[in-house]
Amino acid sequence: MSQERVRITLDHGVADVALTRADKMNALDPAMFDALLDALDRLQATPGLRAVVLHGEGKAFCAGLDMGSMASIAAGQQTPDMADLAQRTHGLANRFQQICWGWRELPVPVVAAVQGVAYGGGLQLALGADIRLVAEDARLSIMEIKWGLVPDMAGCALAASLVRGDVLRELVYTGRVVPGPEAVSLGLATRVSAAPLEEARHLARQIAGSSPDAIRAAKRLMQLSETASPADILLAEAREQQALLGSPNQAEAVRAGLEKRAAAFSDQGL
Repeated sequence: MSQERVRITLDHGVADVALTRADKMNALDPAMFDALLDALDRLQATPGLRAVVLHGEGKAFCAGLDMGSMASIAAGQQTPDMADLAQRTHGLANRFQQICWGWRELPVPVVAAVQGVAYGGGLQLALGADIRLVAEDARLSIMEIKWGLVPDMAGCALAASLVRGDVLRELVYTGRVVPGPEAVSLGLATRVSAAPLEEARHLARQIAGSSPDAIRAAKRLMQLSETASPADILLAEAREQQALLGSPNQAEAVRAGLEKRAAAFSDQGL
């Protein structure tokens, strides 16, 4: 079932993660939730992982919860895992939050390529990425209010560090659809791209060409910087740098720079 919803391909440390339910605009159904959770588990266990590209096949990134699931909820036919959403099944998160929050927990950067629509849970999924490249004609929306719901797939936690408070409130309260360029100006996206997937893959390869130790340390620092105090961040910076200084990959980065050649980094221990 996971293979019917999500496909992972690996090339030189870069994982390409594709939502493959194109005929349904990659909408989220129970099988898609299972597939995304499985994909996250597989990526966490992948040795030598250096970067991830997240995208949807077809004309949309992800249209959010599919209509069949929405109709079941309206009819009171909730799945057993909806019985107690407050239960923490995946560390900080429940299973629905984990499919979005889990990308932040990966030890490497995640680049999302967004075309077509990213609505509701689909936008929350994109927000889990470190970087979001969007097509100019992409359309994004925190759409839960339309269905009498609130963003509950980690969207509030993920968007709070990206979007100014009053702007985020407007988006949550109205469910307004935002075009790609405005999404960038509001903080929902990183930049507009004429070819989001092509550029995301190029960016991921660029990241994968840097020291994997430094990239993973940088991701830990970026995560910490969103919630920790200045004192904790300053101490974490010092500790990460201390561990990197003089390490084999750091020494190789210096040698490669001085010799004007591509570095040959080791993934040992990753």
